[in-house]
Amino acid sequence: MSPAPVPVSAAASTLDPVTLALVQNRLDHISHQMGWVMTRTARSPIFSQSHDFSCFLSDARGTLISQADGIPIHTGGGGFAVRAVLRDFKDAIAPEDVFLLNDPYTAGGNHLPDWVIARPVFVGRKLVAFACNRAHQADIGGGAAGTYNSAATEIFHEGIRLPVLKLIEAGRTRDDLWRLLMLNTRLPDALDGDLRAMIGSTRIGAERLIQLVEELGVERADDFFEGVLAHADRRFQTCIDRLAEGVWHGEEPVDNDCFEPIDARIAVAITVKDRRLVVDFAGTSPQIRGFKNSSIANSTSAVFMSLASFFEPDLPKNEGAFRSVEIRLPEGTLVNARAPAPMTMNTVFVAHEIIHAMWKALGQALPERASAGWSKAVHAVTAGLKDDGGRYVMYQWAGAPAGGGVEGRDGFHLIGHLITLGGLTLPNLETYEQLYPVRFHRQELRCDTAGPGRFRGGAGCDYEVEVFTPADYAFRGEGAGAPSSFGAAGGQAGAGGEVILTLADGEHVQAPKYGVQRHGPGTYRALSPGGGGYGNPKSRDPDRVLRDVRDGVVSPTAAERDYAVALTSDGRNVDTARTATLRRA
Repeated sequence: MSPAPVPVSAAASTLDPVTLALVQNRLDHISHQMGWVMTRTARSPIFSQSHDFSCFLSDARGTLISQADGIPIHTGGGGFAVRAVLRDFKDAIAPEDVFLLNDPYTAGGNHLPDWVIARPVFVGRKLVAFACNRAHQADIGGGAAGTYNSAATEIFHEGIRLPVLKLIEAGRTRDDLWRLLMLNTRLPDALDGDLRAMIGSTRIGAERLIQLVEELGVERADDFFEGVLAHADRRFQTCIDRLAEGVWHGEEPVDNDCFEPIDARIAVAITVKDRRLVVDFAGTSPQIRGFKNSSIANSTSAVFMSLASFFEPDLPKNEGAFRSVEIRLPEGTLVNARAPAPMTMNTVFVAHEIIHAMWKALGQALPERASAGWSKAVHAVTAGLKDDGGRYVMYQWAGAPAGGGVEGRDGFHLIGHLITLGGLTLPNLETYEQLYPVRFHRQELRCDTAGPGRFRGGAGCDYEVEVFTPADYAFRGEGAGAPSSFGAAGGQAGAGGEVILTLADGEHVQAPKYGVQRHGPGTYRALSPGGGGYGNPKSRDPDRVLRDVRDGVVSPTAAERDYAVALTSDGRNVDTARTATLRRA
């Protein structure tokens, strides 16, 4: 399942390490420049505010040489998309061509809403690289506005499928294809502007890559690219050296198929031996009826992300870092579904479950780097009509879930999906009130929901917004109900979440985990779940507990019950004597 390793050339192995570091930094800077262009020119707030896109670069073989911008779940499998372009067009790739794709079965996509713009980069007549942007479109047709059709039982219910297509040929846009794309969205004005922003960002990336290649020398550039990949491989092998050799297992439950409760799981065995990892998902449950099945590119990206996030953050962000990793994804399972299984939810769930299972296994091999689990999202996508008759699609991201604690740091209270690692920016509520027929009532931290630990989990939030018009709600509340995080090293899971609609007539609607429902004007309230705690909570610094009580994140009762910390009667200080007694008990 993993790309075949490329032998390191003699020239690449003798390059000056300082120059290689500068080349990697230049590549990463180019990725960031592409992202800045996208943020400033895209039409949809999903891009201009929340950054639900990622820019990455590959060499001429389709191997990622930089994935420094955006969201990890987008970029880790980006090489599959570029290699699909090379496979399908071979020698028919020319300067000023631009390719478009999204299909997870035929084109190296992760799921249908994430469209990839891939621009080949030529110096003279030589293909030297690709500049790419993968971005989650606000609507691509299908059975539900906003792309998340939780009623889908096959991929044909989820929107337009795009094999590798040549959207721009020798500098000329294919107008017939453009019209086809605009006909297959509920938001053609937004898609038109967003696609142009994606194309523009890759043009900037291509221009900067050409400058870099010309400085390095067109005949030597590939040696430098191979050099940064080989350096990343060596860096990651030193990480493997810290893991205890053996076979380490992790599991994460999957308790629903989007329609009814099930007893399924993501199961992984990580074999550590001879400076290599074998990541085997044998034992993972078969693919399911609902839209949480994963593609090869998406599962690979989740594995890479879990490995990169487990170790130091300064690991090089390229595909070379994972040359020592073999990934086995059994066909017909949740991590490598057979067509035509639906897949739209897979970049969040089951990617979240893949990462949790990986972290649990890695935490056994290197306990001091273990991480508690992040909680799972409960927020919906709301779609309806504005006063002027135009359509809108609003992602309820401001009710985001929480992160888990690790040694030395508490979990983030309000961080968004695990698969973004903070790369998804929560939107500006004032701007949303200008764009959509809504008014926000609250966005505040919850109390006594953070997973207790020496380093506690994040609390999650209490989020409430009034929607003035009838709207469709595409619920995706994986974190509703039972706790969805987990504790590590003696820590505990955070509390579960809940979503409630209160309609204008006073009726209360308990939202399902998944489903598409239409309701009249009302108030949407999401209680996002808490993250897991790390370490024994009764060893937490009492002053940190006091601070949490003052902040309203932990109640005085929970301070005594969970942390064995007593406060003075006025709640302003730690009662040192009583705390010592509680902790001895």
